[in-house]
Amino acid sequence: MSESRVPPPIITDPVSPPVSDDGMVPSGGPLSAPSSPLWRRRRLEQLGNVRTGTLGGDSSPTYATLGHRPATSYGSFPSPISRRTTRSRKRVFTLPQLSTFGIGSTHRSPSQETLTSPREEEPLLRARQSNFFGSIRRPPSAYDADWAVAQNISSATEDGARANGIRVWYSSFSSVDWLHDAIKDSIRLLRLRRRRSLRGKMLNNLDRFIGWLVVTLVGFFTACIAWLIVRSEGLLFDLKEGYCSDGWWKAKRFCCPMLNDDVIGLMSFSDDDDECPAWTTWMEALGPAWQIGNRWIGLERWTIEYIAFTVAACLLSFVSCMLTIYLTKSTTFVTRKDSGLYSATFDKIEPTPQLEGLPSKRTSTSAPDEGQLDVTPRKVMYFAAGSGIPEIKTILSGFVIHGYLGGRVLLTKTIGLALSVASGLSLGKEGPLVHIACCVGNIVSRFFPKYESNEGKRREILSAASAAGVAVAFGAPIGGVLFSLEEVSYYFPPKVMWRSFFCALIAAVTLKFLDPFGTGKIVLFKVTYDKDWHFLELFVFAFLGVFGGIYGAYFSRLNFLWSKHIRNKTWLKSHPAAEVFLVTLLTTGLCFLNRYTRMGGPELVYNLFAECSSTKGHEGLCVREREEVHGVLGAIAVTLLVKGVLTIITFGIKVPAGIFIPTLGVGACFGRIVGLALQSLQTQRPDLAIFSFCKPDEDCIIPGVYAMIGAAATLSGVTRTTVSLAVIMFELTDSLTYVLPVSLAVLVAKTIADRIEPKGIYDLVIELNQLPYLDSKHQYIWGALMVADVTDRKVEVIRVDHENTVQSLRDQLVKAVNGGNGDSGFPILAPGDDGDKMIGYIGANELEHALSIVAERPDAPCHFHHTSAHDLMNSTLSSLYNTPVPQDLYDFSIYMDQAPLTVASHAPLELVQQLFVKLGARYVIVVNDDGTYHGVIDRKAWLQFLHGLEEKE
Repeated sequence: MSESRVPPPIITDPVSPPVSDDGMVPSGGPLSAPSSPLWRRRRLEQLGNVRTGTLGGDSSPTYATLGHRPATSYGSFPSPISRRTTRSRKRVFTLPQLSTFGIGSTHRSPSQETLTSPREEEPLLRARQSNFFGSIRRPPSAYDADWAVAQNISSATEDGARANGIRVWYSSFSSVDWLHDAIKDSIRLLRLRRRRSLRGKMLNNLDRFIGWLVVTLVGFFTACIAWLIVRSEGLLFDLKEGYCSDGWWKAKRFCCPMLNDDVIGLMSFSDDDDECPAWTTWMEALGPAWQIGNRWIGLERWTIEYIAFTVAACLLSFVSCMLTIYLTKSTTFVTRKDSGLYSATFDKIEPTPQLEGLPSKRTSTSAPDEGQLDVTPRKVMYFAAGSGIPEIKTILSGFVIHGYLGGRVLLTKTIGLALSVASGLSLGKEGPLVHIACCVGNIVSRFFPKYESNEGKRREILSAASAAGVAVAFGAPIGGVLFSLEEVSYYFPPKVMWRSFFCALIAAVTLKFLDPFGTGKIVLFKVTYDKDWHFLELFVFAFLGVFGGIYGAYFSRLNFLWSKHIRNKTWLKSHPAAEVFLVTLLTTGLCFLNRYTRMGGPELVYNLFAECSSTKGHEGLCVREREEVHGVLGAIAVTLLVKGVLTIITFGIKVPAGIFIPTLGVGACFGRIVGLALQSLQTQRPDLAIFSFCKPDEDCIIPGVYAMIGAAATLSGVTRTTVSLAVIMFELTDSLTYVLPVSLAVLVAKTIADRIEPKGIYDLVIELNQLPYLDSKHQYIWGALMVADVTDRKVEVIRVDHENTVQSLRDQLVKAVNGGNGDSGFPILAPGDDGDKMIGYIGANELEHALSIVAERPDAPCHFHHTSAHDLMNSTLSSLYNTPVPQDLYDFSIYMDQAPLTVASHAPLELVQQLFVKLGARYVIVVNDDGTYHGVIDRKAWLQFLHGLEEKE
């Protein structure tokens, strides 16, 4: 049938080829660069009514004609229209006012078109973006544009690869086609390896070198950003107490180096003001003007200090929250690669005349008319909020979230993280550093085509970047690689492990050279221990593991319940800034009077970890008199309780916030309490059997060791990490002496936590935020279910024996979007003797792109046919890209996946699970026993099915 048909004529004047947003006329072929979503949307909405001329007589439309500026790529800042551009655009022909999609709607005549000035289009322009990196980035191209470099080279391998079809882009929250990306990269390598000349060998070596260059740049820039965060956070934290008279830009540790007793902390709580004459408190700065005797206008000194402390903390956290909310709201990120059927304006309650017909929230409960676009709004996210690790896990598992790893988020998270940590909230910066490192990895990799146009390859760089983030957070490059492997990465081959280690090593070395603390150490709470442990202490270490597991499980569950039922179901959901302000007030009120709760997180952890000596007091934690024990134990117990409660309500507020340091602090407090109690008992009753290993007149109990092991156990209970956490602790202590105690406590903690709450904190956040993450570690009980029980048989299909016009395919695409299948695709069926035979599969994005190119003729027939090997040999992909010869734009076969993964309807469900997990399939076609078409299982439908199984379990 496909051989006998006559292709339709190529569209020429008076309708011009599609025009990109920068005013340049692209090829208009399958491999043309993606245009803006709004432009594609208008073309699909106004089939046959697209006026491309201007008043000046130019037959090629420009973006001024379309009434909007170019949409941009990731990480762009909102920007208003320049007055110069507005003045230069007088009256131009534009498309008619947007209306809703309607199947079978009548077309307007050209005489019905209106004249609109750009000023009247400004509501549409407010959602558009100006390119932040536009001056240094090359223009975006189609996802598979680099396949066109084959020219006249063809082989059986490449011909088989072409049967997989081409991809044009991945929309937000769509899944990556790992198989397609792997095939594309194998073809790229094949073409490189074919070149035997000297130039070819140089290109091969350059290709290998690029990967190492990228991870080197990622490690270097990650360390530089970490240095800026540490320095600025330390300064802002100390400004709540006072300032340095020798230079306001100096933190207290640099203003008063004599107070740094081997990194005691960024601030000292000594009452002796003469220890550092250069440091001026706010009382001293304002005292001469307001002080009356020993009182401040009738108020006690600590009251004024508390007011200054609270005002500064609230200001810092509020600014961080405002930056997060207004700069990284998910609805402000619009890229060329987003679908035109979705929009950044889907959070509008009432559609404006200019936005009429765009996906928006439904204002009524009535069902939409047939063919009317009625898209369910996606959940609004704040990309810079939280730690970012759950979202990074989701991205690395094969899902796309446009803008989450862009320049705008990187800048906002860097500034917001320094502000939020400096405010004194119960949060840390270690987790967000992983997100920041991945932003750096994403931005750097996009300058290199092998990563820019291959989402699968780019995730290799993101895995290495996450290792660098942990390396600068804990000074543990080996632990960073293992953390990336164990907790974050989804695909981690040996090559990625080598490059991850190199990236983490570069980051750690660079940060050590920059010396953020002025001590030569990468992290503040790095400690060493001189004494060994004893066998009888293993029982105490196991007890610490039990506490860590219980605390981790209940903390994760309570934080999940707080976020689900209070944060998301009360007025706090619509007032995130008010929540941040209230949490900050509560934090300052509970933490100000206790010297340990008032400390910064790293300072508290260091002092709890530290080993006591005759010259180091570590903020009173080294008890030298028996009478001091009860007071110190009480203060630490209060710190444990306050930090534990505050962390439950703090983690999840709309500021950059990590969970590592607060959790380490809680575990270290409990471990220090146990250590001090044992030390006191050994002093009073040295004759007990449990202290038989102690020599006379020797301090055999080291409370800091118990604090370190308790911290590791607690963090394992919260995050469910094991090997990577143990290695991080080894690197922190510069010793392998405590390998067995730490490993024992970590394993006990994870075992106990898994029995109480199967999911760790990151998995619960993924569930809470409804992120499309496919967990490859979970074991499911399928029971008697088979593949046929999960197959979607109602999915929209395209039949080649029917007349498929541009308008009918557009209507099917709209119907699929209304049904929630806008991120999947359409099986293409041909009639057979026994039933419908599957000849291919086309994605929704590919169909949208193809239809937007040929939108001038709504009644023109479109064609799909199975391409034979002979056809592939005679028509390379290069003929589809920027070719001077006419081509059949109505033949959509080039977009078809002609070799999709298939599975029998009676196959076990574990096979489907392995296809999605191990092969990274985007969809699986289900066939009957005779090979006829039965249905489709796409990745998102499979995730919904697995979620239902988990609820039943």
